[in-house]
Amino acid sequence: MVIVEAPTRSAREVLSWSRAEFDPALRIAVETLPASTRRVAEYHFGMRDADGKRGDATAGKAVRPALTLLTASALGAARGAAVPAAVAVELVHNFSLLHDDVMDGDLTRRHRATAWAVFGANAAILAGDALLTLAFDVLGEEAQPVRAAHRPAARVLGACVHRLLDGQSADLEFEERDRVEVTEGIRMSESKTGALLGCACAMGALYGDAAAGGDLSDVARLRTFGEKVGLAFQYVDDLLGIWGDPAVTGKPVHSDLANRKKSLPVVRALADGGPAASALSALYHRPAPLSTVELTEAATLVEATGARAWCREQADRLLAEALVELPASRVTARGAAELTAMAEALTRRDR
Repeated sequence: MVIVEAPTRSAREVLSWSRAEFDPALRIAVETLPASTRRVAEYHFGMRDADGKRGDATAGKAVRPALTLLTASALGAARGAAVPAAVAVELVHNFSLLHDDVMDGDLTRRHRATAWAVFGANAAILAGDALLTLAFDVLGEEAQPVRAAHRPAARVLGACVHRLLDGQSADLEFEERDRVEVTEGIRMSESKTGALLGCACAMGALYGDAAAGGDLSDVARLRTFGEKVGLAFQYVDDLLGIWGDPAVTGKPVHSDLANRKKSLPVVRALADGGPAASALSALYHRPAPLSTVELTEAATLVEATGARAWCREQADRLLAEALVELPASRVTARGAAELTAMAEALTRRDR
């Protein structure tokens, strides 16, 4: 008997498959929240509009649960086995988004008003807290065949949350400082973004290994894969925060500059020490909001220091390092190809 392996899916196809796998469970989980936090959470996820009517707003790319499900599948997990882990990862991610939007004062996300802008900061913070608690509740409801993966998965997720909070704390601290070292900016991004993508892959690997009775070295390799892809993703995200098309990103042009964010290209540009860096520093320290002309000037100055090209180079390097981890693990050939497609899509994107 000849076994024909299913064709490799594109990143878009993987995201569509993942959404179909975990979205029903996500909706069921969110519906268990008390009414006060459920209405904010459902609005944030695009499940309902601000008036509570069922909505069809975009719910984001759902990259992290896709990586959890894909990694589990690539190591042999049964269909649906890692869905609770995927839901938990997505809940933690959105907990962080709800809080970040409040702390950063962002008024738009996914082409519409942020939850705090609609319901108030306190309601959004409480909804974020509810999602974090719900994530661990969901993770504890697994069926017996995969229960062996529950405790290590909960520990992995808990450690990731601590790193997320540490990264967000550093991000807030940077706003009050005149100078941030490049190494500090990278370390902050590793905690805020790399940690959760690494966690998503590690949790998926735990379920794959539980199904195979496997080798936990895969968990370490795939966590490293996710962390490196995550940091590369952040380099690209920070480039889009300056030069992204608002029609595609859903955020105003030059939004990170307007908010005086110490993003990776800005930190790298300010560390350059040349005339462009000095001019950028002067703009960043102006007390008044920057005009459209000044924001354009700031973007030009960042690019003049070479920071834009440097970020692109760092993302490419990290992608190459991440892909080395796949052949060293026991993921299937199809799984490796699909994880590669996902990694390339995340680090060579326009939104």
